[in-house]
Amino acid sequence: MSTEEQAKNGFSLQDQVSECRKRAMTTEVMEYIDEGISGEFLDRPALGRLREDVRNGIIKKVICLDPDRLSRKLMNQLLITDEFDKRNVDLVFINGDYAKTPEGNLFYSMRGAISEFEKAKINERMSRGRRAKAKQGRVLRDFQIYGYSYDKQTEQIIVNEEEEKVVKFIFHTFTTPNEIQGINGIARYLTERGIPTKKGNHVWHRQVVRQILMNKAYIGEFYQNRWNTEGMLANKHREPGDRIQARIRPKEEWIRMNCPRIIEDATFSHAQRLLNESRRRWTKQSKNQYLLSGLLRCGGCHNTMTGRVSKNWGQKVAEYTDKKNYAGAKHSGCGRKTKCEELDQQVWEQIIAWLNQPDEISAAAEQLARDETFKSFDEVEIERMEKEIAKIRSGRKRLFKLFNEEPDLEEEIRTEIRELKQKEEHLTEKLSMLKAKQLDQMDLKYSFELIKQASEYYLQKGAENLAFDDKKELTRQIVREILVYEDRVEIYTF
Repeated sequence: MSTEEQAKNGFSLQDQVSECRKRAMTTEVMEYIDEGISGEFLDRPALGRLREDVRNGIIKKVICLDPDRLSRKLMNQLLITDEFDKRNVDLVFINGDYAKTPEGNLFYSMRGAISEFEKAKINERMSRGRRAKAKQGRVLRDFQIYGYSYDKQTEQIIVNEEEEKVVKFIFHTFTTPNEIQGINGIARYLTERGIPTKKGNHVWHRQVVRQILMNKAYIGEFYQNRWNTEGMLANKHREPGDRIQARIRPKEEWIRMNCPRIIEDATFSHAQRLLNESRRRWTKQSKNQYLLSGLLRCGGCHNTMTGRVSKNWGQKVAEYTDKKNYAGAKHSGCGRKTKCEELDQQVWEQIIAWLNQPDEISAAAEQLARDETFKSFDEVEIERMEKEIAKIRSGRKRLFKLFNEEPDLEEEIRTEIRELKQKEEHLTEKLSMLKAKQLDQMDLKYSFELIKQASEYYLQKGAENLAFDDKKELTRQIVREILVYEDRVEIYTF
């Protein structure tokens, strides 16, 4: 039994139990009640106990209000009744008889099919009603977004002033130079000060901070009808492997809602760029510390360059190299290497020059923006990839021509064509991602506003007081990528 019958016919659970007791005409009964659990699901605690007791021969007669109290799904109803029939258990329904005859089975199946149809229609009407409310601009429920509260009277999202301060703190701390480093540092800071999460917990996990940094609600983009959660309510009654996952709907079905802005577009966009670069920028701490770890790339082969310690005439020397010796490396690298001390010094001197003269850098940036010959790193990469894809396509055309002219080389040509196709697909995917990323880039003014903020932090502490971690943090706030060539080094800022 469940609460569905109460909604359908006005029967409370107690009324349903009372009706079944009357039909039993005895006090020697066992009651199996699944309160608050839909009859749509087969895996229900009380129903499971009933089936187990039937299998053990404890039960000889089952009295139920309606067939759909066993299950809302016809297949499940037939499964249960077959179990009962095999053990000669009498099945009695208050609203209608169940006869073990061809006509009785047909009627029983028809009632089950109608019940299942009725359940599906109820779900469909409820979903349609929720979509209609959303299109009217009404927020359907409290989505528990940190920084906002839910006003039940107006059915709208409103700013929670206390949480708003924390959201602004998280974005500001993540995107500007300061003592608190990275997502982990922010989570520890909030935990140490006892600031509660949305659920009232006093421990902040890095994933919670990351989700806040990625949430577009803070720039006014909030959508309802984005996720299809049908069937998930019953997950607690299912085995882990059978649980239903939320599925994202096609974007055209999303319904955008009014949501007050907390964060500016430029700050949010920069936070996303930092998050996208985080895997390389915040590399795992190793035994030896490298100032530029995660930022270097070989200008020739485009492999990333990592720090290592090598021996030269018995002396240990720290160096950056693009060589990849581990199994599974797609490109072993061209073998470029450079001493850490020399490269670190060169890059750090450039950063100090920028930090000491942020206004000149800002003016230079505006000049570069007007200069048609200026190309950002993304533009250089896009141009390189487009040329490489064009070369691959040209090569494939030659191979197709050769395929018809040299039948003896058919297998080798097939292999080459397949490899070129895979390479083209890989490059095309990377090119598409890079172009999409380029469309989201903010103008250079915001980038150099970051340099101004870094400059203030640097000048406040003084060069002589900057520890290694301070230098590393400042470098990562300003520098996005460093290309190392044989005769030069190119530093790209955000």
